[in-house]
Amino acid sequence: MKPINKIVLSYLKPRLKAIDSYHSTPFSVQDSVLKELVSHGRDSLFGKEHTMGNISDYESFRRMIPVRDYNALEPYFNRIRNGENYILCDEKVKWMAKSSGTSSARSKFIPITPSNLHKCHYRGFQTLLASYVNSHPNTGMFNGKSLTLGGSTSLDKLSNNKIYSGDLSGILMQNSPFVTELLRTPSKDIAMLPDFDEKINKICRYCSEENVTTISGVPSWYLLLLKRVLSYTGAADITQVWPNMELFMHGGISFAPYKEQFRQLIPSEKMNYVENYNASEGYFAFRHNPSDKGMLLTLDNGVFYEFVPIEYLDRVIDGDSSYCCTLEGVKTGVRYAIIITTNSGLWRYLVGDCVEFTSTSPYQIIICGRTQLYINTFGEELMIHNAEEALSSVCNDFSVHVTDYTVAPMFSKDRTHGYHQWCIEFAPESHETILSPDFKNTFEKALDDRIRNLNSDYDGKRTNDVSMRQLQIEIMPEGTFMKWMKSRGKMGGQNKVPRLSNERMIIEEILKYRK
Repeated sequence: MKPINKIVLSYLKPRLKAIDSYHSTPFSVQDSVLKELVSHGRDSLFGKEHTMGNISDYESFRRMIPVRDYNALEPYFNRIRNGENYILCDEKVKWMAKSSGTSSARSKFIPITPSNLHKCHYRGFQTLLASYVNSHPNTGMFNGKSLTLGGSTSLDKLSNNKIYSGDLSGILMQNSPFVTELLRTPSKDIAMLPDFDEKINKICRYCSEENVTTISGVPSWYLLLLKRVLSYTGAADITQVWPNMELFMHGGISFAPYKEQFRQLIPSEKMNYVENYNASEGYFAFRHNPSDKGMLLTLDNGVFYEFVPIEYLDRVIDGDSSYCCTLEGVKTGVRYAIIITTNSGLWRYLVGDCVEFTSTSPYQIIICGRTQLYINTFGEELMIHNAEEALSSVCNDFSVHVTDYTVAPMFSKDRTHGYHQWCIEFAPESHETILSPDFKNTFEKALDDRIRNLNSDYDGKRTNDVSMRQLQIEIMPEGTFMKWMKSRGKMGGQNKVPRLSNERMIIEEILKYRK
């Protein structure tokens, strides 16, 4: 093991012990987290309103605190933004993470307390880092720099200059330790530029000569960055620019549609890809075992987890918490909505993500979509993981790559029949294939058939065209989705293109940019 790696592991030794506890004593770890969160919440405004001093165990916690989504907690968030203190917990809030989740017009503002910043987000990354270095003792990542596409932050107009709001990545960068800055590129002033194009251009100019060993962030944005770097340098692939690159820590969206493109851009046997689940609300999981598709749930990050089978979610939202369970009650292969209580004052907060457990020893999950990210207009119940798997498989069959896509129903006049319309932007290297005369028809049929194989409800509605016809695709010109995102001020950071929608508002906006 390299000396620098020994030093890093010595510093991160507590995180390796924590990983061991996830395996050996997961329930007691989570029980300790819940007790600590309640102790820090009981004297807050929220705690007093819910007589939190009377909570003694999980059952009383579940009985006394209702499950809420963002809309239900927003009045508390607004009071924090207006400069009030100790609303949700016993810490003052200086930062609000601005997030739209799937780039909707309405932004969410999530409070970030000092504990949440350091004991959740930073601690989660440290745990991932400890895991990676422990399993790659000869890693050279610390001999170079980590390239980061930071977000921007600014003073929140509602807070009378007391609170900053912005992308989570920007908040993390503003507060990162000095040693982290030594290992990161570009400089903070470039990484946090609000203009995405200017940021990319300066990264190409100043970072192409750096020894970049790692990158981290949302795959779609880094795909754009890497292609711009190749265009700027004239290199054939990224190994000619950054020969020592070995790690991409990715999250935010499914990596499946982008995996092959990254492998072509970075044709290196030493390249590793580690998925992590880091949202504005907290750091939740990371890929600990490369041979397992699941991510290890981080259990000591100041986050207490609950889960509800997706089919019972409406009952829980209506006030019946009997369908919720802790880790002790989960099973593999069941789709759960995830509920969190965190050290930022999110009490039984419905994140909106849908997960499945691939293992319960240790507890490992995959993200299978959003609780509201599905299409069920005709009774087809198309979930995001079906769409992602089908698209990835068919693209592989046709040897084409996708840059971005979105899907919405197209209705008949009486709204009883219709089909799914897919707007797909293919990568430039796929253009010769997609321009062939029979591509569109054969791709549509193949994609439709693949979804039918994956989803019995979809297949039932498609059988004999009982309520749905075969899906149709609209091939969008290069740069379409980027123009749409830019028009909404959603460039870079953790912003993502909405994949599935039951309404046509988003897809109609995007279709306007195809000319």
